[in-house]
Amino acid sequence: MTAYPAIARSAWFREIPTTARADMRVPVRIYADDVLWQQISEDRSLEQAVNVATLPGVTGQVYAMPDVHEGYGFPVGGVAAMEAESGVISPGGVGYDINCGVRLLVSDLDLAAARSHLEAAVHDLSRSIPSGPGRNPQLDLTTADLDRVLDEGCEFLLDLGIASPEDLRNTEAGGRLPAARSASVSPKAKQRGHNQLGTIGSGNHFVEVQVVDEVFDSAAADAYGIHPGRITVLIHTGSRGLGHQVCTDFVRQMDQIMPRYGIHLADRQLACAPFSSPEGRAYFAGMCAAANFAWANRQAITSAARRIFTRAYGTAGHLRLVYDVAHNIAKLEEHGGARLCIHRKGATRAFGPSHPETPIPYRHVGQPVFIPGSMGTASYVLAGNDASMTLSFGSTCHGAGRAMSRGEAKRTRSGHEVRRELEQQGIIVRCPSSSELAEEAPTAYKDVERVVDVVHHVGLARKVARLKPLGVVKG
Repeated sequence: MTAYPAIARSAWFREIPTTARADMRVPVRIYADDVLWQQISEDRSLEQAVNVATLPGVTGQVYAMPDVHEGYGFPVGGVAAMEAESGVISPGGVGYDINCGVRLLVSDLDLAAARSHLEAAVHDLSRSIPSGPGRNPQLDLTTADLDRVLDEGCEFLLDLGIASPEDLRNTEAGGRLPAARSASVSPKAKQRGHNQLGTIGSGNHFVEVQVVDEVFDSAAADAYGIHPGRITVLIHTGSRGLGHQVCTDFVRQMDQIMPRYGIHLADRQLACAPFSSPEGRAYFAGMCAAANFAWANRQAITSAARRIFTRAYGTAGHLRLVYDVAHNIAKLEEHGGARLCIHRKGATRAFGPSHPETPIPYRHVGQPVFIPGSMGTASYVLAGNDASMTLSFGSTCHGAGRAMSRGEAKRTRSGHEVRRELEQQGIIVRCPSSSELAEEAPTAYKDVERVVDVVHHVGLARKVARLKPLGVVKG
């Protein structure tokens, strides 16, 4: 662990200046209160953020969100902007689970109406939506169909009848990045992903049934259709083995070609290429294709959840998509008149009311933002603020953030203990692996209430509603 002086500071942020290390090109700003700052200082998050600040073409500031923790190369919870013409693109700045993201569905059910069939519905979710290393035989795509998913994202699912135009309107980028090229995805990546559409995976991914516990901003909540006592479903997953392989392929390639471009790094895990280079553009096209796959994956899970809730509750169980927002992605955006490649790793977009990409029904309140808690703790709905554009390139955090490694979590508490504690809170748990439960114990994460308070007080996004967990399905 390297100690860095935080010269500029307030109650809600710390800043590491370029004088902290000779090779820094821009400062690093960390959004955190005193308690979170202490937790962040205990791993390599700050060192990794400083390393990011040395990359060619990095501009403005590197940002670390209050949930930041050590990752591969870039810290998880990191945001960095690279000049599109002279900067680099780095697979480590996106991560292995490309477009891991979160979508929120809301029903017309209240808790009283839902309770009698709740356990059966959660059990049905666990049986019908493959998790862990599971594959989905119902969506075992042909080679041509998989290429269409990679190139077209959720638009292809319209043809399959498992997405609606309203779903696409309420998905970031309409569920499709047009720069995607299926030809940039290796045969091995395609082989890993061909039958994983509509699956959760493992780790911190989940499908969670929740109830709206409290509303903080009634205007935004009304715009989102979120009302006290309503049943919601939160889906968190990404591009599965396909995205992991895309990242693996390009990390290896970029590690080999960096000397050709005169790139020397503080950490080889930051392997990168100029964005404008053939290798940089090939990675961007492959990453966009994996992002399209991830949006289609969450849409396929949505379709399954809708069938299950309609089966359990009839028309009152229909699940409407509030929004789907990505984390682990790099996107070309305009900020301050400059064209930038924004890397968001474990960070999510938080555009305000005035941004043209905010869906029209939400323009008067801002884009929905979701910050999931850990199992057993609340999740939050927030609304993006226009101020976030200057505070963080329009970004905020994506969750509570790990406070323990997975190994440490398993040494601290067994999966059986975690399951028992959750059930004592009245939370229905469906997870076949006790080891996975131990790794994802609530105590392994930072305090989501504290994380959200920092986001709210800084102005990255503002609190709209709190969601209380009722049932969780994990791999």
